[in-house]
Amino acid sequence: MQREQKIGTITKVSGPLVVAEGMEGAEMYEVVKVSKEKLIGEIIELEGDKASIQVYESTSGIGPGEPVYRTGAPLRVELGPGLLETFYDGIQRPLDVLEKQTGAFIARGVEVPGLSRTKKWEFVPKVKKGDKVEEGDALGTVQETTLIEHKVLVPPRISGTIQEIKKGNFTIEEVIAKVKNKEGKIDDLKMYQKWPVRKERPTKEELIPIEPLVTGQRVIDAFFPITKGGTACIPGPFGSGKTVVQHQLSKWADADIVIFVGCGERGNEMTDVLLEFPELKDPRTGEPLMKRTVLIANTSNMPVAAREASIYTGITIGEYFRDMGYKVALMADSTSRWAEALREISGRLEEMPGEEAYPAYLGSRTAAFYERAGRVICLGSEKREGSLSVIGAVSPPGGDLSEPVSQNTLRVTKVFWGLDDALASRRHFPAINWLTSYSLYAKEIEPYMKEKVAEDWVELRTEAMVILQQEDSLKEIVRLVGVEALSLKEQLVLDTAKSIREDFLQQNAFDPIDTYTSLKKDYWMLKIILTFHQKGLEALDRGVELEKILTLPIKEKIAKAKFVEEKKMGDLEKLVGEIGKVIEGVKVEK
Repeated sequence: MQREQKIGTITKVSGPLVVAEGMEGAEMYEVVKVSKEKLIGEIIELEGDKASIQVYESTSGIGPGEPVYRTGAPLRVELGPGLLETFYDGIQRPLDVLEKQTGAFIARGVEVPGLSRTKKWEFVPKVKKGDKVEEGDALGTVQETTLIEHKVLVPPRISGTIQEIKKGNFTIEEVIAKVKNKEGKIDDLKMYQKWPVRKERPTKEELIPIEPLVTGQRVIDAFFPITKGGTACIPGPFGSGKTVVQHQLSKWADADIVIFVGCGERGNEMTDVLLEFPELKDPRTGEPLMKRTVLIANTSNMPVAAREASIYTGITIGEYFRDMGYKVALMADSTSRWAEALREISGRLEEMPGEEAYPAYLGSRTAAFYERAGRVICLGSEKREGSLSVIGAVSPPGGDLSEPVSQNTLRVTKVFWGLDDALASRRHFPAINWLTSYSLYAKEIEPYMKEKVAEDWVELRTEAMVILQQEDSLKEIVRLVGVEALSLKEQLVLDTAKSIREDFLQQNAFDPIDTYTSLKKDYWMLKIILTFHQKGLEALDRGVELEKILTLPIKEKIAKAKFVEEKKMGDLEKLVGEIGKVIEGVKVEK
């Protein structure tokens, strides 16, 4: 626990903002305890001996004259064994512990450590007495869950010679190693460390992300991929499926660790997550998905200031697991609510407003958050590579993407999955618009896709995108003069585009087979549709009637390809050859 000393007195309370005077010596972003109830707050502005404090709990009933206590430390999270399988609030208080202490509603001023002080973990050392270690080296391991081995790392800025190392069962507060540095000072190391949430954790080297983060969602993996270590945003109006897409990514993304931050969204949505995730099975191991997941909940009815903290808490925990060499995926739902919290606090500080009353620093704060993602060489003498991918949902009012949060997010993220309410109303899910979305990682992952999936992957993807764009340009002609005005080949393009949309892009998150598609299956599904298109064009050149081509019974097999199980993927490969034979066998009427 942090030592507290009374230093200031409250002079003004304005919602989550409290102003206190007599704060000489206080520092920016220092954590303070506000009022006799000791509510947790953080200093966000200093002027003379006056400090403006954003309070992470309800300030109702607090008035001028009450004390403010300093802690002398910034807002920090505890990083160590026990993070996984835990539900936290925005400032890393375990919700299950809070419920036991205060009931269903969180009482004010309750201070609970982020990690259990009583649970014992079996520590297995990897180094021995006399070994030299540097920051980021693994002292040993703890089997945190059946899926994840937790590496206990030497904290940043500590290096030297191991004087003592223990083996056995310990709580996180017990000293497990002693390291003597060059100056002769001995550092006692425990199984956990504390880290300021606003400060990026150091790495040895940043690398270019080149491997796709496989999500199992066809429209993403095939057309608008994100890499391990990449950034993406999902803007969309209410009801277009942002939350379901993020839930799907949390369940199926090819990541070792998933961090889900529910930032300012409706409580019932987060309740679904809290109830659903413990029931989900990890598709790779069959174990519960929670064994590699951390959930942070700060819903719309929880204190507004804590939304900002929840985003930083999530990304700091993500960086910690990345430093162990894991592939981490962070889902933030939604950054618009975080920006709204910034706007509210900024307004109460009486700062000069920027566009749409958001603070002028919205752009720099957004960039600073997303830039903490990346693929890196971790600290330590042993070469270890980790990645942190960040996927943020944006909820623009009325679906207006020209508003500041969407625009600032688009400037710094490299993937844009634009959700379309017109697609959602037609029950086309995921409702990602293939004409407005983009990915700047498509070029980087081409070598990987050619090597791991198929040599002609890039050509297939390009051809499918061209057909969808041709359909969009032909729609206007069809609307004005009807489909009969088009040439036979253009009519075939419309039919193929419809097949790409309905048989490939449309995906049912609740179907046990269709919910996830591997890259290999993506390839064969696209190959089937485009083979039919190419053979159809050849048949038209031979003089075959279009009606005959479009009514072939094999079309039904193409439509049902999405429901073929992964283990029966050979059936899809056979279907490619079958399509060629069937269309070539259609006779021309003389």
